[in-house]
Amino acid sequence: MAMILALNRKIHKAYNRVREGNFALDGLLGFDLHGKAVGVVGTGQIGEVVCRILLGFGCRVLASDPYPSPAVRAMGVSYVESRALFEACDIVTLHCPLTPQTHHLVDAAMLARLKRGMMLINTSRGAVIDTQAVLRGLKDGTIGALGLDVYEEEADLFFEDLSGAFIRDDLFARLLTFPNVLITGHQAFFTHEALSAIAEVTIGNISAFAERGRALHEVSVEKIAGRAAAG
Repeated sequence: MAMILALNRKIHKAYNRVREGNFALDGLLGFDLHGKAVGVVGTGQIGEVVCRILLGFGCRVLASDPYPSPAVRAMGVSYVESRALFEACDIVTLHCPLTPQTHHLVDAAMLARLKRGMMLINTSRGAVIDTQAVLRGLKDGTIGALGLDVYEEEADLFFEDLSGAFIRDDLFARLLTFPNVLITGHQAFFTHEALSAIAEVTIGNISAFAERGRALHEVSVEKIAGRAAAG
């Protein structure tokens, strides 16, 4: 939501302008979220909360998930197939896991279905979008604004201080040249509460395994593969 609001109202550009003493409004025009069609891809715990917030702004919310949430449906959110969602929405925000089915979900073929000038937000996993295709979409105006907290090749970039070096990833460097692109370094999860919860779950799993030989929250390759196949 922070990325949606920042890109819409050009907060990142306004911040830099004001620091330089420039209070002009040229180029900062945004739009009302009320009444806009927003697509949420992936309605797990995070996607469900995003749907609730978007409804609070008065958005018309569509969702796509192979496992529809009764709680999300109860809010009045309509589930549609992912292609129909991308065709209909002014904004699409991605909150799905990376599986064989979601790898490069946003590719050249999907970009051809987008509303021209739409906003795309990805805070899930970098490889859910085909970055090369998205770059072409930015250049031809198909994508009007892009917010990324993840990146397909982020392993060599994120969580490191590279301010004294140059970025060797040409594709990432190209993304940084667009004024309508906002990138953060995989920090969407980064709150005191989230870190505390991660620590508590981890300690709980270790303690349970030490006492009973089984973790409280077991994840196996078989379970992951089975869910992906079912999707």
